[in-house]
Amino acid sequence: MSRSIYIRILPFLFWAFVWLFQQHPASGQLCTGSLGDPVVHIDFGSPSNPSTGFSAPGYTYSNSSCPNDGFYTITGFSTGCFGNAWHTVAADHTGGGNYMLVNASFQPGDFFVKTVSNLCPNTTYEFSAWIMNVLISPTGIKPDITFRIETPAGTILNQYSTGGISVTSSPRWEQYGFYFTTTAGNTDVVIRMTNNAPGGQGNDLALDDIMFRPCGPVVTSAIQGVSLPVNVCVYDQQSYTFTGSLSPGFVNPVYQWQFSADSGRTWTDIPGANGLTYTRPPSAEGRFRYRLSVAESGNAGIPSCRIASEQLEVIIHPRPEVSAGPDKIRVSGYSDTRLSGVVSGDNVTYRWTPPDFLSADNELEPLVTAINDMQYRLSAVSGAGCINEDEVLVKVVAGVFVPSAFTPNNDGKNDRWTIPFLDPSWGAKVMVFDRTGQLVYQARGVVVDWDGKFKGLPLDTGSFVYYIQFADGKPDLKGTLTLIR
Repeated sequence: MSRSIYIRILPFLFWAFVWLFQQHPASGQLCTGSLGDPVVHIDFGSPSNPSTGFSAPGYTYSNSSCPNDGFYTITGFSTGCFGNAWHTVAADHTGGGNYMLVNASFQPGDFFVKTVSNLCPNTTYEFSAWIMNVLISPTGIKPDITFRIETPAGTILNQYSTGGISVTSSPRWEQYGFYFTTTAGNTDVVIRMTNNAPGGQGNDLALDDIMFRPCGPVVTSAIQGVSLPVNVCVYDQQSYTFTGSLSPGFVNPVYQWQFSADSGRTWTDIPGANGLTYTRPPSAEGRFRYRLSVAESGNAGIPSCRIASEQLEVIIHPRPEVSAGPDKIRVSGYSDTRLSGVVSGDNVTYRWTPPDFLSADNELEPLVTAINDMQYRLSAVSGAGCINEDEVLVKVVAGVFVPSAFTPNNDGKNDRWTIPFLDPSWGAKVMVFDRTGQLVYQARGVVVDWDGKFKGLPLDTGSFVYYIQFADGKPDLKGTLTLIR
């Protein structure tokens, strides 16, 4: 699909903008303004999923990782070629993917041609590609590549020639590039790469990561009054004011602040954030990145037409998770009670306070030998300095009081039989028997709470026997319980 737009560019702005590109002669004319996200990225796929969506006129594809003259291959690893005349290329430019490996034909000519569609009209793009001279001998023929960007009719929008690409002592990828500007009425272009040198005695190369990125004036962004990145605990957040600026070059710029929650892999427009300043409100914890994107007004609704500032990182650290556990009961004269703290988070340190009557204040489950009621606080600090805390009550009693009667008549008073100071963590087994010896209720390691029913049916008024067995050495308890209707 083709899109059309007509923009009048003031002459002095245009030439000021073009000047930005002419200051990087070593690898062509790479953009020295601000770039947008890649709108074209040809990386030749991966070893398990190679990509060959291009043509190589005059060349033949080979399955060998050491192709002969006039052949090319798509591979992720090449070694030992032609008696180790080539470098071992163990990975593509970024590592883990494929690259195109070309052994030049005897006659100079095109080795890579591809049509790219649906670019933005009247937009300047940076073209870039990574190339390696794989030949080791300094006496061999050097690759000499001309990159051209053409309209489908063959009109050259721009071109750049590398000259002879030098031999290196070890495998080394070099980036080459230049800029071009699409026309108002045609948003399709042709990438054409020509090897100007003959093959047969060298002229062997690897190609990877061909990209188009929108290029424009310099966009900057900052956060007022803070240094980057912002590192703050979730409870200490404030509103942050982001500011941006744009150097001359656009006639009618449109601004859009964006954020990313996945380290910059994807970006989302912030509704209403369409000026040079944006105030970020407090948020939930997470790692966020922000940037200011800019496009000419006619292209502003197309994300692939935008350029963007550097990224601003805001890291909102969570509190550590802290639980001091359930309240505890310590019966004087019986074995000690153990606290049940739980802490999680990033590089967390913790401590109980006060340390009185604790076997250790830096353990999550210390023993308690308190002689009176104690309130303990478990405090934790994460590696980022964020704090959280929780409290637990240890109640000290003279003994386990077992009620001798209850009245389950649904009047809201004494309807259930409970044992208030029986700590479930003791693992005691509680059993209730009727006069015939039938077990009508039992519980172990849980809160005792009996409604006076057996198999779902209310029991009649009568006397019952309870028996409590402790697993930690406490004396067993036995007594009579009266159920009154």
